[in-house]
Formats: sequence, C-alpha cells, structure tokens
Amino acid sequence: MLKLRNIQSFYGNIQALKKVSLDVEEGEIITLIGANGAGKSTTLMTLCGIVPARHGTITFEGQDITSMAPEKIVALGISQVPEGRRIFPYLSVTENLNMGSFLRSDTHNIKKDMDHIFELFPILAERRNQPGGTLSGGEQQMLAISRALMSKPKLLLLDEPSLGLAPLITKRIFEIIRRINQESGTTILLVEQNANLALKVANRAYVMETGTITMTDTGKNLLANEDVKKAYLGI
Repeated sequence: MLKLRNIQSFYGNIQALKKVSLDVEEGEIITLIGANGAGKSTTLMTLCGIVPARHGTITFEGQDITSMAPEKIVALGISQVPEGRRIFPYLSVTENLNMGSFLRSDTHNIKKDMDHIFELFPILAERRNQPGGTLSGGEQQMLAISRALMSKPKLLLLDEPSLGLAPLITKRIFEIIRRINQESGTTILLVEQNANLALKVANRAYVMETGTITMTDTGKNLLANEDVKKAYLGI
C-alpha cells in the first residue's frame, strides 16, 4: 500500500531523515519506535507532504505522492492524528467530527460513521455538544482519532497517541487502535514512544535512530530482541 524509498528530509540545512525506506501492506498495523528526535514524527510529516522530501520517492497504492500537496494526499485516503492532538478547541465535539468529513459528500454515511464513532467512544457521545477544549487529555485524544476516522481513511497515521495520558487511558486507546484495524481493516502506521504497547499491537515494526532505520522485524520478535529490550523497554 505504502512505500518509502531512500527518503531524505531536512529542516533548513539540518538533515532529519537519511535514506529512510519502509513498506506498509494493506491491513497491517506497522509501528515506528525510537527515542525523542529520532525522526519518527518527521517521517509521518514527510509522507503527508508537510515536510517536503528532498530526495527519494513515496508511493501510495502505486501512485507517486512524493511532491503532492497535503490536501490531495488526504483526498487519496491518508489521514493523520498529529502529536499533541490539535483538535479545534472552540468547536464542539460534533463540529470537530464534521471537520474530519469535510471532503466527503455522502451525507447518509457520514451520519452512520458518526454514530459508529459514538459507539467506539461513548464519552464523546455524552460530550457531543461541549467545546473540544473542555475535554480531558484522554478525551481529546479520542476526539483526534475520531476526527481522522471521519475522513474514511485507507491509511491512518497515529503520532504518539499515548503522549501525556494516564496508563489506564493509554491502554484503552490501544484497545481502540486494534479494534479499528480488525473491524474496518484500516491500515495503521503508528509512531509511539511506548515501545512495549506499540510492539504488542504491531504486525511489523521499524526501529529508527537519528533519522535512519536500523532494524525491522515482527512486533513479537522485536519485543524479544535483547537490544530493543535494553534501549526501549527498560529491561
């Protein structure tokens, strides 16, 4: 579904990604783990067209999207839940969700999808008329994921969904991530510092260090890898 080949990205003269190559197959959960500053978020921003790739190619379902504008990439079926959530704080929960469906015209299905969101996240149904900014951190993360789902993405990009959340809320978020993948078949590329949880839900994973992919394997095998245990699992 998605192929990155030898991607190099820069912030000014500082190189953030150094010949990054990775693959995401349809229906998979792929996770990208690494320390702060490793280039994980930049990888997502580059494939979304927000940080331009200076070298290399990105293809999605066989189409070259390397130099495509971000809004056109969204229209193809790629939706990102950014780090820090970035919901619209002064819009209600329902209005935030409607923003996620901005490119859609199938009004009846939009209503069905919103009802499904409220089944996945009952707390959002209770808060549907509240401004997004009045929600707790965990509720805002649920709203950010839901807003992305309202675009009916083929590929969902999640950037640090557990950031700043209590362990019980984090566990709930990861249960929902697995459920989204299993029930709808939505392909997921997950960037996450909680390597233990991320590797447990992942079919495959990549380890990134200083802008370079240094290791790839199944989530299960990386959980058992001694180097990964020492560097990312605190074992």
